[in-house]
Amino acid sequence: MPCVISSPSTDSGKTTLSLLLSCWAFSKGIKMQTFKVGPDYLDQQQLSSIGQPICRNLDIFLSGEEWVQESFFKHSFKYEFSLIEGAMGLFDGLGSTTYSSTANISKLLNSPIIFIVNAKGQVASLLATVRGFRDFDSDLSIAGIIFNNVNSDRHKKLIKEVFENEDIEILGFLPSDSKITLNKANLGLISPMDNGREIDVEYFANFAERNLDVFSLIKFLKSPQKKIFNSVNFKDFKIDKSKPIAIAEDKIFHFQYPETKEFLSEVGIPLISWSIYDDEEIPNEASSLIIPGGFPEKYAEHISNSTKSLNSLKKFRKNGFIYAECGGMMILGDFIKDENGNNHKMSGILPFRSKKSKLSVGYRYIEGLKNTPIIKQNQLIRGHEFHYWEIENNLSELDFVKAEHQKKFSSPWKIKSWKTEYKNEGFFDEKLHASWIHLHLPSSPEVAKNFIDTTQITLSKHS
Repeated sequence: MPCVISSPSTDSGKTTLSLLLSCWAFSKGIKMQTFKVGPDYLDQQQLSSIGQPICRNLDIFLSGEEWVQESFFKHSFKYEFSLIEGAMGLFDGLGSTTYSSTANISKLLNSPIIFIVNAKGQVASLLATVRGFRDFDSDLSIAGIIFNNVNSDRHKKLIKEVFENEDIEILGFLPSDSKITLNKANLGLISPMDNGREIDVEYFANFAERNLDVFSLIKFLKSPQKKIFNSVNFKDFKIDKSKPIAIAEDKIFHFQYPETKEFLSEVGIPLISWSIYDDEEIPNEASSLIIPGGFPEKYAEHISNSTKSLNSLKKFRKNGFIYAECGGMMILGDFIKDENGNNHKMSGILPFRSKKSKLSVGYRYIEGLKNTPIIKQNQLIRGHEFHYWEIENNLSELDFVKAEHQKKFSSPWKIKSWKTEYKNEGFFDEKLHASWIHLHLPSSPEVAKNFIDTTQITLSKHS
């Protein structure tokens, strides 16, 4: 069974190690399926950028155990080798629990753990760390360990001495190297779609071969050899194929799970791309629109000057259905206020402006307040939130009045995080749903049905 790459904490080198192994495999002509624990988009994009199969997210909170198992076995079965990159520290999950943690995934899939530890400034203390994690849960198997930031032969020798009587295989020592250090920004790694540094696959592959025991690691990367998953049945959906759904996807908007497009395509809904970055008009044949998350705050001036796209969006609003998540919601407002205090004009569909704030991140419990295009009253679903911007509804500061704003929007749902109180969130009417919340559509049958029913009604209205 393929391993889970984990660590004591975030920023220990999990993504770097995953990329090293993936690049090494690619250099040998080996296709390897990668997975990422949690709702992360950016690590997933890095692992998808080097010519290997698209990285898949495994998230028990968002998708449930059954869906995680189905996705893992379905996609790993296609290739001889696979690996799973963990999230945060090994046991960090929902709130103060281990639920939906990397450890939870490891036990669910019966996968051994390859532990990567930042060894900077430590020798004997490393043993205490590793023993603590190994003994915390006897149902887990830490099968091998790799030490990061080991920059001398003496440091390496001392670590080997400390671990010589431990029943854990040392699989490598990674020295510090700026050429394999991944660039970061506010939300984490810089996306390769957002002018991030391109991975030097050859350098990463050679670095892996020099510093890792890759031939011992291979035994921890073998995909399961049995087909133990069920095919998904989409016969319950009645699809009008006469018009597609448009999806905003470019270097601005790309926070989207690959399974979303795959699911909609398998259901039978035609999909077409729309680029705001290229100032394109929404295709005339589209009657529904998805605007996923991304970095509109970084490209606010560029978006503001993309008048063809913004005018097309305002025109589309009159007849089509719009589904917008996080950054996608931000361009539906009046302005985005950048970090320099400059207001950049957006579409003006929703009565707010966006400005920089503190980080809002985490899993969310969601309960429907009314029957909406996405959620029904009292329906319970799950999502996640990850953004630094916030919205202001203070229109008095904005020197204009629009007829669109005379229409009252409601919140589709109320949301809460771990041990907090519910609060209303988002905007909706019969032809719009916009929220900070990211959903995993294909693993949520109730939301998927609501979404597809809504798009089909819209299709029938405009066919």
